[in-house]
Amino acid sequence: MSLVAPNSLTNLSSSLSSLSLSGCGLQGKFPGNIFLLPDLESLDLSYNKGLTNSFPSSNLSNVLSLLGLSNTRISIYLENNLISNLKSLEYMSLCNSNIIRSDLASFGNLTRLTHLDLSSNNLSGQIPSSLGNLVQLIYLDLSSNNLSDQIPSSLGNLTQLTFLHFFSNNLSGEIPSSLGNLVQLIYLDLSSYNLSSHIPLSLSNLTQLTSLDLSSNNLNGEIPSSLGNLVQLIYLDLSSNNLSGQIPSSLGNLTQLLTSLDLSSNNLNGNISELQQYNSLVYLDLSNNHLHGPLPSLIFKQENLEVLILASNSNLTGEISSICKLRNLLVLDLSNNNFSGSTPQCLGNFSSMLSVLHLGMNNLQGTIPSAFSKDNSLEYLNLNGNELEGKISPSIINCTMFEVLDLGNNKIEDTFPYFLETLSKLQILVLKSNKLQGFVKDPTTYNSFSKLRIFDISGNNFNGPLPTRYFSSLEAMMASDQKMIYMGPTNYTVYVYSIEMTWKGVEIEFTKIRSTIRESLDLSSNLLTGRIPTQLRGLTFLAILNLSHNQLEGPIPSGEQFNTFNANSFEGNLGLCGFQVLKQCYGDEAPSLPPSSFDEGDDSTLFGDGFGWKAVTIGYGCGFVFGVATGYIVFRTEKPAWFLRMVEDKWNLNNKKTKKNVGRYGARRN
Repeated sequence: MSLVAPNSLTNLSSSLSSLSLSGCGLQGKFPGNIFLLPDLESLDLSYNKGLTNSFPSSNLSNVLSLLGLSNTRISIYLENNLISNLKSLEYMSLCNSNIIRSDLASFGNLTRLTHLDLSSNNLSGQIPSSLGNLVQLIYLDLSSNNLSDQIPSSLGNLTQLTFLHFFSNNLSGEIPSSLGNLVQLIYLDLSSYNLSSHIPLSLSNLTQLTSLDLSSNNLNGEIPSSLGNLVQLIYLDLSSNNLSGQIPSSLGNLTQLLTSLDLSSNNLNGNISELQQYNSLVYLDLSNNHLHGPLPSLIFKQENLEVLILASNSNLTGEISSICKLRNLLVLDLSNNNFSGSTPQCLGNFSSMLSVLHLGMNNLQGTIPSAFSKDNSLEYLNLNGNELEGKISPSIINCTMFEVLDLGNNKIEDTFPYFLETLSKLQILVLKSNKLQGFVKDPTTYNSFSKLRIFDISGNNFNGPLPTRYFSSLEAMMASDQKMIYMGPTNYTVYVYSIEMTWKGVEIEFTKIRSTIRESLDLSSNLLTGRIPTQLRGLTFLAILNLSHNQLEGPIPSGEQFNTFNANSFEGNLGLCGFQVLKQCYGDEAPSLPPSSFDEGDDSTLFGDGFGWKAVTIGYGCGFVFGVATGYIVFRTEKPAWFLRMVEDKWNLNNKKTKKNVGRYGARRN
């Protein structure tokens, strides 16, 4: 960072017409006299986050045509006093700037404007109809503000507009049909509002569109078949609405360029045969709908497909043996459906790039894949809730990137898979409700499962004493200041998750657990014997403990953490004593301390009241933070950076800032 010296720019000629210091890392107070140079036509100080001062409202150059203060701390009052002095302005970029007050209606007087970016500020109020006067506008971005009410129909006057960004505001009402007049538009984003009613048919006039995002609204009705006229589309996202009916066959017209299609989280029905014509798709998400029938055979011939998410349709059926033809897959999620037949043995080695494999909650039979290739990229494997039998193949340790392994709720007959302790990045291990048996012996190395945050082996036939040395190596459960571990860098997502648990017979969904994980240890419903080892007291960040329904005996260890777990965590062990089970300890049994007081609404008390894992939803954004789930994960992303760069380069709009966390899984790995 470079500190702006008080006199560093004072010798500039008064005839200076252009000054660009964008992205120079400047900080400190910018010399105010520069703002007042009489012949200044272009001033760009953008992307200097430490730059301060106040932009004047008067005595400005009357020929100033370009003003860029994005990502600075230079304060500015966007009111009539200033706007009336900027009549020559053609380009204004104030993204993420220090706007003190604003009067958006006065912008209607800046009729020469071609580029206006006021995104990522705290602008409030309505979008004024006077913006419809800016008929020279090519680029308009009001995204990520607090603007409310309806989109004014007067924006239909901006017939030169190519980019329109309004996402992440508090807008409501209908999408005005007048937007169909913007026939030069190539990028339209009206996502994350409360927009209602149907998708207007007039949008089919926008035949130059390459990106259309209407996601996360309350749009209803059917998807207009006329959207098939938008043959230039590369990106189409209608997810998270209330759209119904079948996927229109006309979308089959978008076969040449469409690379990303997201229709997830709607009420669509019918089969997906209309999509089999595509050969350019990289990303396809049809999850959380009511689609039915088998997967069309041609979907397995999409050679470019990297992300396929068809989760939670319930009525998708048939076998998935052909899935291994998709050798470029990075993410495959077919969970919560009715797929049957044998689990394809090729899943362990058909794609060296596959990071996420989720086939949970189906009716798959057979065995877990027996051969996992070396140097694979698997980070997440979920086969929970199927009919899988046999043993866990030791070759699974070739998945050295594993962070989540969920094989729960199957019929696996085996002993405890000790070889998994070599997976140094493993955070979540779920083996619950199988036919596993034998002792859980002590680990062979001192740091076995050191990253583990969730360990669930409940509902099996394990016997013998509790594995004391394992508890000593669970380092991730020992420090209360540890945040959720970020998965290794991929070009995809932050997993935004929720976790659903059964507490006192009631299913409760916890969605606020976003940045920290709830460390959990479930050894319940086995045949474990002996005393509860005092080493468990070292797991000071353990939020959930379930040792119920075993054959444990002796005193329940006392201490701050153990005093937060109540009887549900220990019930069904007739030999245990302590205040938690309302049974006094005698003789050589150490007395327990009285319980700590917690408010009924406190999470630590709630989580200690007994639980059962249940399949839940996980979403995604950019990054790749890993969340908690033992049964069900749904992945979501946002628009790919490569796509935005391609479109903006094509139209020579060198706007370098990131508009929206992008990545709808369409980005290829570098």
